[in-house]
Amino acid sequence: MLALLGFLTIAVFLVLILTKKVSVIVSLILVPIVFALIGGFGSELGTFMLDGIVSVAPTGIMLGFAILFFGVMNNAGLFDPLITRILKLVKGDPVKITIGTVVIAMIAHLDGSGASTFLITIPALLPLYNKLGMSRIVLAGMVALGAGTMNLTPWGGPTARAAAALEVSTAQLFNPIIPAFIAGIVWIIFVAYLVGKKERKRLGVQEMEHSLQDEMTEEERSMRRPKLFWFNLVLTVLTIVALVQVWLPLPIVFMVAFAVAVLINYPKPNDQMDQIRAQSVGMITVVSIIFAAGIFTGILSGTGMITAMATSLVNIIPNQVGGFMGVIVATISMPLSLIFTPDAYYFGVMPILAETAGAYGLDPVQIGQASMLGQMTTGFPLSPLTASTFLLIGLAGVELADHQKFVFKWAFGTTIVMTIVAVITGVII
Repeated sequence: MLALLGFLTIAVFLVLILTKKVSVIVSLILVPIVFALIGGFGSELGTFMLDGIVSVAPTGIMLGFAILFFGVMNNAGLFDPLITRILKLVKGDPVKITIGTVVIAMIAHLDGSGASTFLITIPALLPLYNKLGMSRIVLAGMVALGAGTMNLTPWGGPTARAAAALEVSTAQLFNPIIPAFIAGIVWIIFVAYLVGKKERKRLGVQEMEHSLQDEMTEEERSMRRPKLFWFNLVLTVLTIVALVQVWLPLPIVFMVAFAVAVLINYPKPNDQMDQIRAQSVGMITVVSIIFAAGIFTGILSGTGMITAMATSLVNIIPNQVGGFMGVIVATISMPLSLIFTPDAYYFGVMPILAETAGAYGLDPVQIGQASMLGQMTTGFPLSPLTASTFLLIGLAGVELADHQKFVFKWAFGTTIVMTIVAVITGVII
């Protein structure tokens, strides 16, 4: 009975969000409540929901303040010198331009937001691509690869969702797969080199320069703080080191870092509030989903539905297959981005897979890590289920089918490379 209720909860949740009948937040809150009431858990619902919210609170807080912190760093111009330097180095060489595009996309995606990454990179680089006659498909593809791989960061959406669903810290998920993450970065730079060589063969090398400043609006220039570059750089490096080394709880790291950053860069209270308002829409949306997910996972865990579903799956999956669930999940994680939204997968599908893997002696955290290697990381910038994909192709002026055809093999290859390294390092079995 519990397993049936659990599968019905997941099925209704998936149908509602995939058909866009209601918002993700409404589905995460109301669907499990309805089925828990059907199962006779009315008197315990409040406890289950509160326990779930408490478990995801650190992740929600960390994600919110991470968005604020990197938003301030970007507005203050921390990344401008590096981007400008890259643009000067690439000049008219397509190989250097494709590599530079990937690097700029990775830098821009430090805030974890696909929309802001595409709004920064595409308008800045599109004039350069047009001047040289380079393919817009290549521009969109290189930006997608850079942003997708960087979406693995602890403050990225997939990692935050996986942490919330498994009720663990993002550090537990991310730190062990750092070698795989680095391998993914190296791989996409190599891919950029290969793609750039084809463009160089087609177009040759031309003498020209491109300026980032020319692409900025007056408002963007007014927010820049070039005199504080070194301070902002040191603060950012310390923040990232503190995250990896877990000097403080991750939410506290970003809260303190944001407070220091906004105070030093924008001393006036009105300017500080403007910075918060500038990031508020993206922050509120993501954080709301995380807390709503707390209710979803709290009810499914508290009622025992997840355990019951996992038990039923164990009776179906052959033993020889169950022991390799980590590798299997990692391998198919990127293509699953074309089928499941991040919320549907991480809150609906992954917890069942994780619980099932536990029955075969695997650490459920491993399933979260395997999922992160592709599901809405390398896969998000080509998935038709994410709005930012359409922003990317719209800004670049390319068709979705052409974009997917070009990027899929490289994105899938990135996931395979990271999976191999994760297996070699013993993170995934």
